[in-house]
Amino acid sequence: MDLSTASLIDRAGLDRTKVAHHLGRGLEGADDGELFLEYRQAEVLVFDNGRLKQATYDTAQGFGLRAVKDEAVGYAHASDLSEDALARAADAVRAVKGGYKGNYAEAPGRTNRKLYSDDNPLGEPAFEAKVKLLEQLDAYARAKDPRVRQVSASIAATWQVVEILRADGQTYRDVRPLVRLNVSVVAGEGDRQESGGHGFGGREGYARFIETGSWQGAVDEAVRQALVNLEAVPAPAGEMDVVLGSGWPGVMLHEAVGHGLEGDFNRKKTSAFAGLMGQRVASKGVTVVDDGTIASRRGSLSIDDEGTPTNRTVLIEDGILVGYMQDRQNARLMGMKPTGNGRRESHAHVPMPRMTNTYMLAGQHDPKEILASVKNGLYAVNFGGGQVDITSGKYVFQCTEAYKIENGKVTAPVKGAMLIGNGPTDLHRISMIGNDFALDPGIGTCGKNGQGVPVGVGQPSLRMDRITVGGTG
Repeated sequence: MDLSTASLIDRAGLDRTKVAHHLGRGLEGADDGELFLEYRQAEVLVFDNGRLKQATYDTAQGFGLRAVKDEAVGYAHASDLSEDALARAADAVRAVKGGYKGNYAEAPGRTNRKLYSDDNPLGEPAFEAKVKLLEQLDAYARAKDPRVRQVSASIAATWQVVEILRADGQTYRDVRPLVRLNVSVVAGEGDRQESGGHGFGGREGYARFIETGSWQGAVDEAVRQALVNLEAVPAPAGEMDVVLGSGWPGVMLHEAVGHGLEGDFNRKKTSAFAGLMGQRVASKGVTVVDDGTIASRRGSLSIDDEGTPTNRTVLIEDGILVGYMQDRQNARLMGMKPTGNGRRESHAHVPMPRMTNTYMLAGQHDPKEILASVKNGLYAVNFGGGQVDITSGKYVFQCTEAYKIENGKVTAPVKGAMLIGNGPTDLHRISMIGNDFALDPGIGTCGKNGQGVPVGVGQPSLRMDRITVGGTG
C-alpha cells in the first residue's frame, strides 16, 4: 500500500463508519476537537571518530483524540490503531466537563498550498551510500587542517503522514519529509582544544545533502569556527553595544520574543507582551513575522496539526504589536482567528500555539556601516544554547562565535561571551537594522512544555545598544 496516497484508516483496516461513530461520540457536546492519525518513519546515522557509531531506524504510528470544551481539554492517545482503542479513547475524552457553547467550531479552510514533496527520503540513497557519505565527510574534515582532532557527523531523516478527522466529516492530510545533516569538529593546538559545528536541513529528500559542494561547505564552516575559537581570547564583560549577525542569530529573537507572542501565554496573561496589542513594543523599523508557508523550509507546514493552513502572520509591524500566533482553542477563547500555528510533536501530544519560521525583516543599513558605527562592543555571529523566562522576558544566550569591535573594526575573536537581557526591553534597544536578511540553514528544534518541533529562524544584522555581556575576561 502506497502510504503517500493511501488513507491511514484504510492501512489500519478500520471501518470508516465505525471510526466516525467513535469520533462523534467522543466529541459530543464539545466546542472543538479532532482525531489525529500519524504514521512516521525515522532514521539516524552517526559517524564518530572514523567509525559508524549509531544507526537507528524506527517506525511509529498511533492516534490522538481531543475534545475541547471551553478551556478544558480531554485527550487520549494510543499507538494501537484499532476500533477498541478508539472506543476507549472516546469514553475518556467524553468525561471532560466544560462550558459547551452550543456549536461545534467551524472547520479550517482549505487555502493551503503544497510546500514540499510526498517522496520518502528514507528510501534513497541506500544505507551503504549514506555510510559512505559520512566516511567521506570525516576524511575531508581531517584533511582540511592538521589541527582537527575529532570529527562527528550525522544525517537524520523522518517521513511523517498525518490525517486529521473532524466530527463534521471534514478530513485533512499532509505528508511531511524532513532531512538534516550536522557536523562538529574539535581542533587542538598543544593543550588547548576548541569546537565548531554546522548543519543544514529542510523538508526535502537527500539529493541536496549528498552533493559534494553542500556537505563540504558544512565541513568547511565547522572547521573554520573551530580554528577561529582556537585563537579566541577571553570575552570582555559589562554593558556594551552589540552587533548580531544575520541568519542563525535569529534564534535569540525566537526565544526572547517569539515565545512571548504565542497565544496561550497571552490569553493566560503570563507573557511579558500580554495586554500590549496595538502598542509600541520595539524600535521603529522592527517588523517580525512568523511564516509557515516558505517552500521546503524546516519550520514550514502545508497545514498545521489541527488542519488549519499555515500563514504569514505579522507579529510586530514597524515596532507595533499587531498579532499573536494562535491555535484553534486559544484563538476562539481570545476572539481571534487561528493562524495555522497549532502544532504537536506527535500523536501522543496535544496541539498548542508554536512557531514555524520566525524572523525579522531587513532594514536599510549595510552591515559594514553597522559595524563601523560601534566604537567598542561585541560582534555576535553564532549562538549556542539559551534560557528565557517567558513571564519576565529575561534571557541568557551563549555566543559560540563572537569578536571584539574596536573603533568600528572587527578584531580578536572571543570565547565565553554571554548575552544577558530582557526581550521586551531590548527590542527598544535596536538602533540599526541591516539589509542582509538571511534565514538559518535549517537546523532549529524548539522545545515547549516537553514537546519538540522543527522550526526556522532568521534576521538581518542588528545593532543593539547597551546590552549586558557576561564574559570571562
